Amino acid sequence: MRCDRIWRKARLATLAPAREGLGLVEDGLVAARDGVILYAGPAEEAPDFDAPLIEDCAGRWITPGLVDCHTHLVYGGDRADEFERRLSGVPYEEIARAGGGIVSTMRATRAASEQDLVASALPRLDALIAEGVTTIEIKSGYGLELGAEMRQLRAARALGAARPITVATTFLGAHALPPEANGDKDAYVRRLIDEMLPAIARDGLADAVDAFCEGIAFSPEQVALVFAAAQAHGLPVKLHADQLSNLHGAALAARFGALSADHLEHTDAAGVAAMAQAGTVAVLLPGAYYFIRETKAPPVDLFRAAGVPMALATDCNPGTSPLTSLLLAMNMGATLFRMTVAECLAGVTREAARALGMGDRIGTLEAGKACDLAIWDVERPAELVYRMGLNPLHARIRGGR
Repeated sequence: MRCDRIWRKARLATLAPAREGLGLVEDGLVAARDGVILYAGPAEEAPDFDAPLIEDCAGRWITPGLVDCHTHLVYGGDRADEFERRLSGVPYEEIARAGGGIVSTMRATRAASEQDLVASALPRLDALIAEGVTTIEIKSGYGLELGAEMRQLRAARALGAARPITVATTFLGAHALPPEANGDKDAYVRRLIDEMLPAIARDGLADAVDAFCEGIAFSPEQVALVFAAAQAHGLPVKLHADQLSNLHGAALAARFGALSADHLEHTDAAGVAAMAQAGTVAVLLPGAYYFIRETKAPPVDLFRAAGVPMALATDCNPGTSPLTSLLLAMNMGATLFRMTVAECLAGVTREAARALGMGDRIGTLEAGKACDLAIWDVERPAELVYRMGLNPLHARIRGGR
């Protein structure tokens, strides 16, 4: 059978649901044509392939390309100075009153051109690519007015053109209230629904719509209005839910059939059950948990018992998770949330793909999926979760190249 490229003498972690655990294959082979996997499995069961390019992996491990399914990668400025001030004992409220916090990022983002936003995001993106990431989600949410939100989303799309990576974009206009709203959240939500969302949907800039459901952000009732409008435009939804308190965001996300509910530190058993019934993925973000010194971990045992898929992501953002390592996010998921090696690896491949609504295209090594691979210099897959600060990536393949 003719194909473009073969990887042989490899050990595979296929993550295929039909195989147990990580779907391990000790003597494996992957064959691809036109950027799509034709075969991934035991070499002895493979068809008789013929290819102009045959790679000898010398026993290295191949996993699906990694998927970072929750980031705020595109923004202006940074908040390292605020981090330093907080370490010196300055309260966050004082920093915020002085124009810090999300408002400082909003101002820097509004002042930045699309080219500025792309240039500042590229080093962060390159760090993730260097660890085997082949698909990334990027949210807006630091413009908080139509022009700046559209620039963020266009910059995110431009990153996908500038680098060999698949970019999924998410409109997060309901992230925070801008100062010019003068505290009127309802009026801002109306403007988001009547002006911002239609323009973004018309221009095809977003693959999904997100919101932050929290006392410091938007109420469940306000989020429900945003979600109903998103679905009227044919856009799936996801939600920052139950991070700082239990406003029953997980159940709200499930009610709208959300792709994912993210953070979830304060989610209760009813929220878990609703997510399980709706098929909503739990996206856990240990970088933010670590950075803001949270003490209440998400209910991993409940998710596990209910069969709720769990994904892991960096939540890369300037304020609460300046993390650009999905490998470290896996280690944090294991050490802080007590996730297993198999859960962590599935969380940055198969389940992360599902959280983006892309599970039919990426996230496992199976025939018909995109040939997105990460090839590792490790003796066993557990090393990818166990080690801290070491990047054992040997090669990264996207679309068979």
